[in-house]
Amino acid sequence: MHKAVKEESAALAPLQSALDHTFAHPELLIRALTHRSQAYELAVVTNGTQEAGERTDNERLEFLGDAVLGLVVAEGLFENHPDWQEGELTRLRAQLVSRRHMADVALAIGLGDHLRLGKGEERSGGRKKVAILANAMEAVIAAMFLDARRKGGAKGGLEPVRQFAHKHILGPAADNLARELRSGATLGDHKSALQEHLQATHAGVPVYLVEGESGPDHRKRFLVELRLRAANGQLGDSLASGAGSTKKKAEQEAARRALARLAGHPLHEEPAEV
Repeated sequence: MHKAVKEESAALAPLQSALDHTFAHPELLIRALTHRSQAYELAVVTNGTQEAGERTDNERLEFLGDAVLGLVVAEGLFENHPDWQEGELTRLRAQLVSRRHMADVALAIGLGDHLRLGKGEERSGGRKKVAILANAMEAVIAAMFLDARRKGGAKGGLEPVRQFAHKHILGPAADNLARELRSGATLGDHKSALQEHLQATHAGVPVYLVEGESGPDHRKRFLVELRLRAANGQLGDSLASGAGSTKKKAEQEAARRALARLAGHPLHEEPAEV
């Protein structure tokens, strides 16, 4: 092990303790914590351009970690809720592997303190950014998987990830969401999910417009139209509409329908008239 890697591994001891996994190959953990902003700054630069070579940031690990995380969470839900149907399991898994939840998990174990960021991201508060934290958490999960696989073979790769997931990702969070689902409440915040999707794709800002309302005060019905505001301030065409007994419920329904449309899922029902 190189001296620099050994020294950095020692500095990561608190994080390895939180992960409940001691890395035999600490270079995997170091890479998982390396944001592309620092990888670029550390790259060899010739005549103002970065030389070609193997990438040293965490984005490839993030890709693998996303798949490993999805498998382990799906497995845990499948085993813990034998009476649940596919739709219920899918909705709960989506919440547990969401960017917001993964960022919360990263904050809880102090992952942000160990991120390797470029100077610009450091100045802009990158250690607390949801996207950076969530992506790094997925990369660390991949690093755990690869490290364990190298130590114990393919069969052992998932075990430390399973233990971590059951303690920090499933655990109380899954129980709380399960109770919410079983109570008949709407699982998840469609408006927040839509906002996150639009920010990631730079598609615009959602604007909710009340297009109509009807009924007596004790049985009001609201119809809300959802449009996207472009960077130049212009409102686009209607993306989706939603109806509900309150403005908030109508907005949530509009956001749900917008997410389904953006995902390419057909909507067979029309929003109720008001």
